[in-house]
Amino acid sequence: MSSKKTGFESYPLSEEIVRALDSLGYTEPTPVQREVIPQVLAQRDMTVRSQTGSGKTAAFGIPICELVAWEENKPQALILTPTRELAGQIKEDMINIGRFKRIKAVAIYGKQPFAQQRLELKQKVHVIAGTPGRVLDHIQRGTLQVEKLRYLVIDEADEMLSRGFIEQVEAIMALLPTQRLTLLFSATMPPDVERLCHEYMKSPVDIEIEAEGGVTVERITHTLYSVAQEQEKLELLRAITVTRNPDNCIVFCRMQETVDQVARQLKRWGYPCDKLHGGMEQNDRFSVMHAFRRREFRYLVATDLAARGIDIENITHVINYDLPMDKENFVHRIGRTGRAGMSGEAITFAVLPGEQRYLEEIESYIGFELPRAEMPTAEELAVASRAFEAKLGKEEAPRVDRRDLLSQDITKLYFGGGKKKKLRAVDFVGTIAKLEGITADDIGIISIEDNATFVDILNGKGQLVLQAMKQTTIKGKLLKVHVANK
Repeated sequence: MSSKKTGFESYPLSEEIVRALDSLGYTEPTPVQREVIPQVLAQRDMTVRSQTGSGKTAAFGIPICELVAWEENKPQALILTPTRELAGQIKEDMINIGRFKRIKAVAIYGKQPFAQQRLELKQKVHVIAGTPGRVLDHIQRGTLQVEKLRYLVIDEADEMLSRGFIEQVEAIMALLPTQRLTLLFSATMPPDVERLCHEYMKSPVDIEIEAEGGVTVERITHTLYSVAQEQEKLELLRAITVTRNPDNCIVFCRMQETVDQVARQLKRWGYPCDKLHGGMEQNDRFSVMHAFRRREFRYLVATDLAARGIDIENITHVINYDLPMDKENFVHRIGRTGRAGMSGEAITFAVLPGEQRYLEEIESYIGFELPRAEMPTAEELAVASRAFEAKLGKEEAPRVDRRDLLSQDITKLYFGGGKKKKLRAVDFVGTIAKLEGITADDIGIISIEDNATFVDILNGKGQLVLQAMKQTTIKGKLLKVHVANK
């Protein structure tokens, strides 16, 4: 085990989990992790009211990866999420936390081929992250077997309710084994979510991490700018970005069309930017988020799709180009900044007096008036523009996403044989672990398909295994082997 202390060693966690946390750069547990991890390890049902950005994915991910049994082939944990992005992100996080324990996680959601998901679910899978509709579909068709399921997480429960998923969530819960642990996470606790807790959970431990609005007051500076007409917003956006000169900024718009229009204009101005909304292909959405995490561009223009559960560190500014339709979304948007103890700034545009009612609802909900400010003057813009242009022209090397840290030493190998050749995971482990300079600890997740097998080789030993396996048989068969395509 690494000699570096992670702060997680006070919990009864295996060496494999602690090693992964160390590699991921986790140092001290966040407040939600301190409260949740011991309760999950003690197998207690829980409701957790916690703002976005508090580290809750790891709060349930760490103990679930610890508790699942690697030997069991059928799914043991199900995490329900309101969005495809969040399902994909949680899958990555669970794989990373469980990397050295060889935990296999998959994400299943709509707008993705059902047949492809069915093939994934036929393999050994420990953890499933998915959206309610597609998960329910798989359970009802028998392609997702739930008899071994012991851990259920309902993430962003209030968003499930607002998106109309709560009935599907209930239908799923009714089909799962009653002997299970149920964890519910929500930023707010509407009556229907509370009812869900009481009906389907056994004497849950209720945890509230911080008072509502705490995240908005303590670490985030607010400013409100008003305009008389919608058309004035682009000029205001230009002025604010020049004077604030953000390192990393999300600009939130209400409609997909507005996102397209604003992103187009930012690119005309030469800003390093990209966009994110529900009208884009899923793979494009994932690649935009990944590039933004790596700081390949500094301005992301997005709909509220990006406000929920997308974990990006060090966002310095959030600009509400449009007021959100739901006051709850205001809190989720601004929760993109001021994360993990950092400070941030939330800037809100409002068309007044037309949007006065929306603004009052938001201010009543967060418990304070947004401080008003005037549009920067021509003199202020002239003073700020030199520093702004200098930062705009500065090329920065992309940063390593925390999720990529573990992958630096991991090589995924493709083998040209799978179930149809009667090959099993133990055949690959047995053969590879006997190679000179290799042990079982150097072998990660193994995915066996009908005609192919993918094996993660850890600790920078991918090339060593690749060269050796070109001359080594598995169960008497010499298989084609190469580095898998990304």
